[in-house]
Amino acid sequence: MTLNEAQFGNEYTVVDVDTQGDSEMESFLFSLGCYSGEKITVVDKKRNLVVAIKDARYNIDPELAAAIKI
Repeated sequence: MTLNEAQFGNEYTVVDVDTQGDSEMESFLFSLGCYSGEKITVVDKKRNLVVAIKDARYNIDPELAAAIKI
């Protein structure tokens, strides 16, 4: 399932990041610490998702969230 389908407040493990060959998006997500094996939590869900990765929070749009498989 993708991060868009995640339940608010639950911690998940990133299984894969599938950017469909978009190397810029892949390197951006990697710079946030979003890669296979990393823990991720959806902190807030409105139009965009607020996620916690390690000790930081990020606001990501649904397109980025769709690339993150949990």
